[in-house]
Amino acid sequence: MSTVLIIALIVVVVAVLAVGAVAVVNSKRGTGGRRGLRHRFGPEYDRAVARHDGDTKAAERDLGERVKRHGSLRTRPLEPAAREQYAARWTVAQERFVDSPRAAVTEADRLIAELAGARGFPDAGHYEDQIEALSVHHAHHVHGYRRVHRAALGTTGPEEGRTGTLGGTLSGTEADTAAGTEEMRAAMIEARALFDALVAEQRSDTGAAHTDRHDTHKRSTGITHKGVQHG
Repeated sequence: MSTVLIIALIVVVVAVLAVGAVAVVNSKRGTGGRRGLRHRFGPEYDRAVARHDGDTKAAERDLGERVKRHGSLRTRPLEPAAREQYAARWTVAQERFVDSPRAAVTEADRLIAELAGARGFPDAGHYEDQIEALSVHHAHHVHGYRRVHRAALGTTGPEEGRTGTLGGTLSGTEADTAAGTEEMRAAMIEARALFDALVAEQRSDTGAAHTDRHDTHKRSTGITHKGVQHG
């Protein structure tokens, strides 16, 4: 093999490797790579892996696509009057929980969907698209919305062998009702974090996904295991 041919082959190989390296770098810049995805999505990263039956690469492709589709979204601010109206409506739904848990979580689900749309996320008529966009910007709180949405649809999974307040074991319809009510309560409590993050007057869109994980947990949910907390 002549020297010229060897040099030509080396040049071709180097060029191919360079193109591949640039593609990898660009890909990592777009999604942040595995470490960046883990940092950005937190518990949502683990849920994505679980939904893909432990296939980490498939989960990361999924999360990376979410970032590409929704990462550049810029939220719209809420007017003070609108913020107060949303807060008042949540309080009403919260107080309704004691007498009508299903109606309360249904209203909470509707309220979060409407509020997300008002903030600039996909509107309530496109739940899957909306939940994906919210997962990109509010990864640490979005699961609460999933839970309250499932509770509103009546697809909560009843627990078995629950124990009543007097120490007896509930069975049949009573056990299902107790488990369902407990799941609805837990769902509404968790969903409050996302509601607070969306209704708050945020300092910047870019910091929202990171700062809200701490700030919203400082507020009382208003719902205890005995019902609504007043005062």
